[in-house]
Amino acid sequence: MEKFPMTPRGLSALQTELKQLKSVERPAIIRAIAEAREHGDLSENAEYHSAREKQSFIEGRVKELEGLISLAEVIDPAKMSGSIKFGATVTLIDEETEQEKVYQIVGEQEADIENGLLNIKSPLARALIGKEDGDSVEVRTPGGTRDYEVAKVEYK
Repeated sequence: MEKFPMTPRGLSALQTELKQLKSVERPAIIRAIAEAREHGDLSENAEYHSAREKQSFIEGRVKELEGLISLAEVIDPAKMSGSIKFGATVTLIDEETEQEKVYQIVGEQEADIENGLLNIKSPLARALIGKEDGDSVEVRTPGGTRDYEVAKVEYK
């Protein structure tokens, strides 16, 4: 399988979630299943079926996280510089509204646009790659074309 880029912060978040699932959620659901079994007839026991469903979700997520962690290629943005590439924190100015936006270009698994974490595969990130301070960028998105000016590029 192909490796994918991820920041150290993104890897840490996945590892934290995996640890939470294995050390807290999994033991709690095992206790809940055991408790539900004590209530007798399992065929009509809603608590038991609900707990088993949650256990299935937890086990699936554990496997998914282990796979993601094993395929992550960790790239530390603090060791980089120059034009925009993976890990860059970019300050953009919308040329139409003059509104300033700050994004960090991150891997697909850690992207969260609400928190300024921009997926490397997004149209905006792809348009920014290779640009430098002062460059203008035209981005074609499903909502139309937008023009931005790159105000600042940082690697933190």
